[in-house]
Amino acid sequence: MKYSPVQNYINGKFVDASSARTLQVISPIDGNLLSTVPMSTSKDMDDAVKAAKAAFPAWSKMPIKERVQVFFRYKILLEKNLKELAELCSEENGKTYSESVAEIEKCIELTEFATSLPQLVTGEILEVSKGVECRTEHVPLGVVASIVPFNFPAMVPNWTIPNAIALGNCMILKPSEKVPLCSGRLAQLLKEAGLPDGVFNIVNGDSEIVTAICDHPGIEAVSFVGSTKVAKIVYQRATSQFKRALALGGAKNHLMVLPDAKPDMTAQNVAASMSGCAGQRCMAASAMVAVGEVDHIINKICDEAKKIIPGENLGAVISKESKERIEGYITEAEKQGAKILVDGRNAKVKGKENGTYVGPTVIDYVKPDMAVAKEEIFGPVISIMRTNTVDEALAIENANPYGNAASVFTQNGGMARYIIDKASAGMIGVNVGVPVPREPFSFGGWNESKFGVGDITGKSSIEFWTKLKKSTTKWNPEAGVNWMS
Repeated sequence: MKYSPVQNYINGKFVDASSARTLQVISPIDGNLLSTVPMSTSKDMDDAVKAAKAAFPAWSKMPIKERVQVFFRYKILLEKNLKELAELCSEENGKTYSESVAEIEKCIELTEFATSLPQLVTGEILEVSKGVECRTEHVPLGVVASIVPFNFPAMVPNWTIPNAIALGNCMILKPSEKVPLCSGRLAQLLKEAGLPDGVFNIVNGDSEIVTAICDHPGIEAVSFVGSTKVAKIVYQRATSQFKRALALGGAKNHLMVLPDAKPDMTAQNVAASMSGCAGQRCMAASAMVAVGEVDHIINKICDEAKKIIPGENLGAVISKESKERIEGYITEAEKQGAKILVDGRNAKVKGKENGTYVGPTVIDYVKPDMAVAKEEIFGPVISIMRTNTVDEALAIENANPYGNAASVFTQNGGMARYIIDKASAGMIGVNVGVPVPREPFSFGGWNESKFGVGDITGKSSIEFWTKLKKSTTKWNPEAGVNWMS
């Protein structure tokens, strides 16, 4: 075992969980044992909430301009430790080192945005009547929780940590039990940056801890990122306990490729979108709708896909079970009559035979009712469906229950605008394979890709992590009394 057993992080200290039950943390790269992670209990959650509640009064009363100084220092520490964090991220998740570097760079950008919050939450003040002023202030909620997935061990925690904490809340993070190592390192950096004990806590575990978060009366708000199936459960359970909840689910993102698209640019973007992070991201292109005659572009996509080599510029998928599930989708589509243009099944990497790799896979002549066309595969696989018109392509896109992202590849500005207006997705790309907004623009989908109001990052997150206090003041009795005072 390469690393010490993972511990919870409560009140500024790493502590053992109350349960002796653990799971192994296995590197998808080579199948080696990295560590063990505890399966905590509700008692551990109680301890974390108690620590967070004790820290909240002093932290929340600190002026926000003082709170964000922690994140100025945290940003510097992320930059200083970028290489170490990227290596750790790659090791436990399986993505390539370059992808992990990009993930830490995004953490830095997210933190940079948090340092700007004092300029964005100044509130408003207006003299509404002679001598009478109304004022608004953003007030922190209290103890909040963030439940994060395996596919971005550092970035998704940083979707919530900087903003929620800078806005005055105290947080409990529940990492994925598959990738708990990065979260512990982030806790160390936050402490080194000067974050007071108890403001940030980590409780490791499985579904028992997710349930404990949803049910705990001391937690005011819950954010979740994961599958749609679990997102629905978390949202329903948390809101039934009268908490705020924002739960991001899965996706089935469609790329519409029109005949006038730039062939080389389109092929490079499509191949990168379907294979980046081994396809294990909710913004990956997993379905392409070929509109009209675009065989010349499909051929180039296949050429680009063949340049993507497992173990070199393509990382591993998270587990053996994921590999088997992804390859099962490919086999099923082939049996149903789809044509496998590039086949990534049975991928092996020399010297890492126990790693869990799936090669890039391009499937053509997919029908909209096939599983590969409808379900989230979460692997480096793209399914191509063919239509004659843009409206037929939009009908396929809009029929899918998800609504995270959609993209169109064209040089026709009017057609691009038409698709932006008609596509039922929260994030749209034009000649962009992964249309993730940059800060301060927020991240969030529609339909069954998101449950709750607002987005998880950017300016939109301010409304989720705070409540609005309104005050009306009058000091001059000579102003007299009117209908409002």
